[in-house]
Amino acid sequence: MRYAYGISTALLLGGAAITLATGYPAGAQVAQNENMRIANAVPRAGAPASFANLTEQLQPAVVNISTRQRVQVNANPFAGTPLAEMFGNRGGQPQTREAQSLGSGFIISADGYVVTNNHVVSPSGRGTVEEITVTMPDGAEYPAELVGKDPDSDLAVLKIKRGDAFPFVKFGNSGEARVGDWVIAIGNPFGLGGTVTSGIVSAVLRNTGQGGAYDRFIQTDASINRGNSGGPMFDMQGNVIGINNAIFSPSGGSVGIGFAIPADVASPIVNKLIAGEEIERGYLGVQIRPVGDDLASALGLGDKNGEFIAAVEPDEAADKAGIRPGDVVVKVNNKPVTSKQTLSFLVANVAPSTTIPIELIREGTRRTVNVTVGKRPSQEEMRQSQLFQGNDEDTPGEPSMDEGTVTKSLGLQVVPVTPRIARQLGMPADTRGLAIGAVDPSSDASTKGLQRRDVILSANYKDVSTVEELDAVVAKAREDGREAILLSVRRGARVQFYPIRLR
Repeated sequence: MRYAYGISTALLLGGAAITLATGYPAGAQVAQNENMRIANAVPRAGAPASFANLTEQLQPAVVNISTRQRVQVNANPFAGTPLAEMFGNRGGQPQTREAQSLGSGFIISADGYVVTNNHVVSPSGRGTVEEITVTMPDGAEYPAELVGKDPDSDLAVLKIKRGDAFPFVKFGNSGEARVGDWVIAIGNPFGLGGTVTSGIVSAVLRNTGQGGAYDRFIQTDASINRGNSGGPMFDMQGNVIGINNAIFSPSGGSVGIGFAIPADVASPIVNKLIAGEEIERGYLGVQIRPVGDDLASALGLGDKNGEFIAAVEPDEAADKAGIRPGDVVVKVNNKPVTSKQTLSFLVANVAPSTTIPIELIREGTRRTVNVTVGKRPSQEEMRQSQLFQGNDEDTPGEPSMDEGTVTKSLGLQVVPVTPRIARQLGMPADTRGLAIGAVDPSSDASTKGLQRRDVILSANYKDVSTVEELDAVVAKAREDGREAILLSVRRGARVQFYPIRLR
């Protein structure tokens, strides 16, 4: 409170100094301020004296969600330290251990469909979810079936069963939410089930800068913490207008900046997941950058709206329509591209195979091209392809040694070559093998000269096109007492052999 009082005092003192500096008599200043007053600036009817009645009605439909997972962990006690190399493979192969996760959700039908975040019910790292349990406010527990999930929007639907009907809540219209509206959040922060917090809508259609087709959130100052993920945000009519998803926090706890997936985004996806329909999204196949001050000045643009095309993927929708690197896309299907309505969002919400007009600026001239929108790859395919390029229509990612795709014995991160990745590497679409996404600088593979974007064709003369096939060759080499394996590697049009020492 000391700092809060200090800031308030500084502001009050600053205001007094400005008043004196104007030279107006006190009465004149008051009169001037009165003329500047905004008429009818009073709370609208319905601001609650208490949230108790609303909470009592809604809380029975909000549930806690827990999962039991099996996760692979490194058995080497020195893993991640300089001693790891010294002790080699001591400790044996990675071990499988049990892990748990906690989150929130809410029931949307009497027959037990539950909505939550995908990350609440998805495995972490190299794990598998073995069991999902939904706990009601009265403590009753039910096993849950995963009906469907959509990693792109971070949504998932579960199904629970019992003899009688469940209490449920409904989605509202998040498009009607206004900054300053009251909201309440109910969830399971830090495992404390049935926790209710209140606040206001701090912003609508908030773009967090993380990229992606669904970087559009409702921002709130209602306290949201770990474990609130997947829980509902209610308006004062008891409708779900958002699904609590993330927080901005330097400390890990709530600092009053929370983000919820808007109901208008979530509801259609949830309905498709329940119906078992495939969720298809539009895709251009471009790498993009925001139009900042410098870029706008360099291009002679009057404003910063639109997005800059940094690169175009061969044979994708944008390439076929004649969109080029250096273009600035300003409208998609007659809708302006802005920070709140990004190119990724607009295109993703167009059905694949639909032809739409795209307005762009090329070398100072506006023009319109007709684009037949492609089908957006899965999140996993997008993640893998980003290992071999810069920014895509989503968040850029520097190559890293990710647990899920590392062949630890070789110090390589590898992914299967798809036709899309083959095109990015300048190779025939039917190329088979494992593309190297990252190389551990301390590995023998790095010493021997293996590089990101190389493609492993075979190991010990056996063709490999999956991580499992490569791991099997490594395991057989160890079984035979060998300390290295021979890799056939393609770089461009050239194929070479490399003996790589095992770790």
